[in-house]
Amino acid sequence: MLRSFALAYGVAAYVAFNVVVIYCVGFLCNFLVPLSIDRGPAAEPLWATTVDILLLALFGLQHSVMARPGFKARLQQIIPQPLERTTYVAVSSLLLALVMWQWRPIPALIWDIEAEWARISVWILFAAGWFIAVSATFMTNHFELVGLKQSIAYFRRRLCLPSEFRERVYYRWVRHPIMLGQIIGFWATPTMTAGHLLFAAVMLIYVLIGLYFEERDLLESHGEAYRKYQKRTPKLIPRLHKNSTDAS
Repeated sequence: MLRSFALAYGVAAYVAFNVVVIYCVGFLCNFLVPLSIDRGPAAEPLWATTVDILLLALFGLQHSVMARPGFKARLQQIIPQPLERTTYVAVSSLLLALVMWQWRPIPALIWDIEAEWARISVWILFAAGWFIAVSATFMTNHFELVGLKQSIAYFRRRLCLPSEFRERVYYRWVRHPIMLGQIIGFWATPTMTAGHLLFAAVMLIYVLIGLYFEERDLLESHGEAYRKYQKRTPKLIPRLHKNSTDAS
């Protein structure tokens, strides 16, 4: 019974993850969704800013705390270890959905590109960012990253070992292409409102802080191999000259 539940739980979390990510893309570009970054309940700017920061802080806190090895160890005392990643994905998806549901737009314009060719170019950049973010997950192990592989293995009573790290495609150019793609997706918009700027800025800060701790965990997990990878591969911004040895 527990193993059947684990499978259903993993599938449900994966579906929720995909729905929320797709909605998030529409949310950021104000396209085909009822509530978006610039369309939602009206509020005074100060109140809207307060609500939005609290929502993003809640999402960031959960994302960071649940990713730490100490929290994972405690969680695995409550639920089977193979469901830890599934739970992380499920809770993250629910909280991102909460952010988008309760988001308060701040409509003040920061910039608004008028030239049609420039607007199209920015939207192409936006789409490219999300393409990079999603496709990069398949260059490691997409189904392991979202917890579905672990749930299926648990259902089948099989051991699920972590995939070996490999420098595939984007990972030969930057260490965190998923985050790079998301940052592009957050910032690439031809019409930037104060609310969108707040979202993009806070998420950028969160990503940079999160990567600091993730890099530390990766060093503990992979040791000298990852240290050498750090030295030859930039964190987020690809190098123009690949023979450089500076780890940005």
